[in-house]
Amino acid sequence: MKLTTDFKLNLKTKEVQDKVSKATKQGLKDSVVDISNEAIKCSPKLTGNNMRSIKYEVGPGGEVAKGDLEGAVFSTSGYGGFLETGTVKMGARPYFKPALDMNIKNLPNNIKAYLG
Repeated sequence: MKLTTDFKLNLKTKEVQDKVSKATKQGLKDSVVDISNEAIKCSPKLTGNNMRSIKYEVGPGGEVAKGDLEGAVFSTSGYGGFLETGTVKMGARPYFKPALDMNIKNLPNNIKAYLG
């Protein structure tokens, strides 16, 4: 799951542009951390391997979140996607989508918190 934010400013002051950009990055990071924590909490726990494999990145420069305003929450277990969507022989046990749905609405407030 990859999150990307984008904004365009029509501001003339570099200082304001920098403050908005920094607030957006920090608010995105807070949201990605919250989504990651919720995905860990909701992950199926038969062995706990998938739960322990959930990672997050906030760009730029990550393996998954490469852009300046990108965030990613992902599983490195090798079967996290199968748990999320199910297979022909196994029903879906979603944990990423519920975590996203629960936390994405907080992104604007997370950004606003850094603008004060």
